[in-house]
Amino acid sequence: MPWKLYDQLIVNLPDHILIDDVVSGSHWTMVRAGAYVGCAMTVSIETVAPLHPGNFIGTSLKDAAACVKSWNLLEASIGMAAINAYYNNADQLNHLLDAMPQIVQQSAEDAFEAHKEQIRGKKVAVIGHFPKLDFLSEIASLSILERNPRPGDYPDSACEYLLPEQDFIFITGSTLVNKTLPRLLELSQNAYTILVGPSSPLCPALFEYGIDEINTTIILDGDACKEVVKNGGTGGALAKIGCRAGLQAK
Repeated sequence: MPWKLYDQLIVNLPDHILIDDVVSGSHWTMVRAGAYVGCAMTVSIETVAPLHPGNFIGTSLKDAAACVKSWNLLEASIGMAAINAYYNNADQLNHLLDAMPQIVQQSAEDAFEAHKEQIRGKKVAVIGHFPKLDFLSEIASLSILERNPRPGDYPDSACEYLLPEQDFIFITGSTLVNKTLPRLLELSQNAYTILVGPSSPLCPALFEYGIDEINTTIILDGDACKEVVKNGGTGGALAKIGCRAGLQAK
């Protein structure tokens, strides 16, 4: 059941953490609840009524997180940001590493750079058109799949045909917002699979679904994050006011 993955992201969130601020920008959505700050890619599709009409201020982080299951995708972006506020937190990450010896922390290096030698000569797919990927095409057989394809990209519907043939697959965390991740993981069972980008939660439950590694951004400055989001900043701008972090299943 695809919803099981989402339910596992939500179930461990505490009920007592209340939201102070929500900002939906052109690129990113931010949720802040005290010291917890999370972001997710903004998907501005509101063709379906929201599950939680009205303001999220004062709502529990857990109740807001449940909106990741909404088919109002702007609302689902808020739900994903709420999930990331909890998991992409330095204290929570340290707790996970202490409690779960079966996972290890990855380097803070960019995920694509970190795997440069492993993917050399391999078939590599990237779900989402990330910046600065030209070097991958020089060392690997690269396929970029994108919902809004640019010249050279494959449309995202090509996933059914291309993903089963890959050795490595990098998947943008925004696929959690648009609900395509469960199917993408079914198609990626033959590959080493990395969930990447600020929308990706450091939640070890994802390893049960075929993800081998998670690479994301922990936001360190909530005020600066709000300014980045309001001004339409990129993922690179988020990285400058946070730090990269990753988990890998042993």
